[in-house]
Amino acid sequence: MCRGLFASMVVFVVLAAGCASVTRDITVETEVDPKADLTGYQSYTWAGAAALVNDPRSSWSPPGFDVGEEIRFLVDRELHNRGMKQNSVNPDMVVAFAVGVDMTALKWVKDTKLKTLNLQNVPQGALTLIFADAATDRVISIGSATADLQSSPNDEVVRKRLDYAVTRMVKEMVRKSRQGE
Repeated sequence: MCRGLFASMVVFVVLAAGCASVTRDITVETEVDPKADLTGYQSYTWAGAAALVNDPRSSWSPPGFDVGEEIRFLVDRELHNRGMKQNSVNPDMVVAFAVGVDMTALKWVKDTKLKTLNLQNVPQGALTLIFADAATDRVISIGSATADLQSSPNDEVVRKRLDYAVTRMVKEMVRKSRQGE
């Protein structure tokens, strides 16, 4: 995938300060194959990445860093923290991700004054992580995070939001695999 496109990807954006306020609009969902036993996976490799931007009015501004590299760094960190090593020769698991920005997304927004719901343009960002068994190509887990986008976020906030999303997805994958969900 083109590095330039990753450099221009913002997946999550911004409220002002504090981790809870910065991440409160992020929704994370993770599904794990009930037959997957993650304790047997000791190594992984990167399979690839995809990115998509739907911005017909060119109103979106990219962050000042390579989002694809940041996602790789965060996933590497989370997997290493769980005892997995990167191995491109003979891995147990394959990791891929997709990121996207949709500046034309619509959402129901509650007008508290009028007590009505109104359909409004609320740009959205998404990140999907895919973990598959390297020997069988069978998907082990898929995690996704979605969030509202706002204009002109600072890089620190974007990084915090990505960190939150990746950490939650990997933690949920591990937790659900232990429960046999």
